[in-house]
Amino acid sequence: MSRYVGTTSRGIRCPIIKEGDKLEDIVTESVLLASKEEGFPIKDKDVIAITESIVARSQGNYCTIDDIGNDIKAKFNSDTIGVIFPILSRNRFSILLKGIARGVKKIVLMLSYPSDEVGNALLTYDDLDEKGVNPYSDVLSLERYRQLFGYRLHEFTGVDYIEYYQELIRGEGCEVEVIFSNNARAILKYTPYVLACDIHTRRRTKRILKEVGAKIVLGLDDIMTSSIKGSGFNKDYGLLGSNKATEDKVKLFPRDSQWLVEEIQARILKATGKHVEVMVYGDGAFKDPQGKIWELADPVVSPFHTSGLVGTPNELKLKYLADNEFKNLTGEELKAAIEKRIKEKDANLKGTMATQGTTPRQLTDLIGSLCDLTSGSGDKGTPVILVQGYFDNYTND
Repeated sequence: MSRYVGTTSRGIRCPIIKEGDKLEDIVTESVLLASKEEGFPIKDKDVIAITESIVARSQGNYCTIDDIGNDIKAKFNSDTIGVIFPILSRNRFSILLKGIARGVKKIVLMLSYPSDEVGNALLTYDDLDEKGVNPYSDVLSLERYRQLFGYRLHEFTGVDYIEYYQELIRGEGCEVEVIFSNNARAILKYTPYVLACDIHTRRRTKRILKEVGAKIVLGLDDIMTSSIKGSGFNKDYGLLGSNKATEDKVKLFPRDSQWLVEEIQARILKATGKHVEVMVYGDGAFKDPQGKIWELADPVVSPFHTSGLVGTPNELKLKYLADNEFKNLTGEELKAAIEKRIKEKDANLKGTMATQGTTPRQLTDLIGSLCDLTSGSGDKGTPVILVQGYFDNYTND
C-alpha cells in the first residue's frame, strides 16, 4: 500500500451558467484547467458530476405559473380538483401551487400527517399519541386539526405551511378547503378529479385512485410534459424535480441530456487519454438525522449518466475479514491476506457474509449523494464535482 489517499471529492469552480451556454465546452475546460492549475492528474474511472440545475438552466428549461395553470385547466377541465400529498416546501412546491390554483376555481388540499413524504413535519407521532389520533385511519378537517394541534411553525423555515398554502391559493382567486389524511381514497369524498403530488409513491397513489373510481387522476409528472407556447417541459418527469426560479417561473428538471454526459466523456478521453465517467445529479439520497428530512425531492438522483455508473458496489467488508476469516493474523501477514482476498473476490458477492454492512445502493445514488454534499446548495460556486478514487480498493497503489 504505497498510496495513502483513497476517494477524494473536489468542487470545480465554473462560470455562472446562463441559457444557451455550451456545457460540453464549459465543463470540459473547467475540469482540465483545475487539473492543470491545482496539480492533480485526471485518471481512469474518475467521475465528473454536473448538477442538474446548470443543465436545465443552459437548456432554458423553464415554465411560468400561467403555463402550469393552462395545462391544469386543459387536462382536468373541472372547476374543483383535489391536490393531495404535496411536500411542504417554499422552493419546491409553493410556486407550483400558485400555478395549479390558476387553473381551477376550488382546491381541496389534502396533506399527509404528521409529516410530508420527505420528512417535513407538521407534527410528531408523540403529538398524535397524546391526542389519540390514528394517522392510518383518521381524516381530519382543518377545524379539527386546529382544535387538536393549534398552529405549528416548521423547525427550519419558521412557516406554518397550512396557512401559507391557503394564502397562496386564495391569492390566485381560488377557493380552498384543507383536510388531513394518509389515505388517498379520502379525497374522493370531495372530488373525483385528483392531482397526486407525491414523488416516490406517485404510481401507487394513482393506481389506488383509479381502482376506486376517480374520473381523472394525474401526477405532477403528468403536468408540463410538453411545451406550451414555447415553454420548457419534461416529457418524463413533468413538474417533478422543479425549483423556484422567480416569483412566477420555475426551472424544470433537465431533459434530453444523455448526449451531454457522453460528449464530455469523449472530450476528456481525447484530451487526456483517460476514460472517465460522467453524470448529471440532483438531490442526494440521504436523510438528515436532526430534522428527519429525507433530501431526495427530485424524482431520481441521476437522470443521465454514462454506462460505467450502472449497477451497485461489489465490495468486501474489511472489518469482517479482519475479525473473522483472518482474526489470528496481524501486520504484514494480515495485509497480504486481505489484499489476496480482495483480488480473488467473486464478480457478484451479493448475499455473502463478507459483504455484510456494505451499501448495496445504486452507484449513481451513492456518488450523487457525495456530490450533493460537496457542491452544497448555496454560494460555493462549484456546480461540477470531480470524484477520484471511488472505484479503488485497498489493493490499489
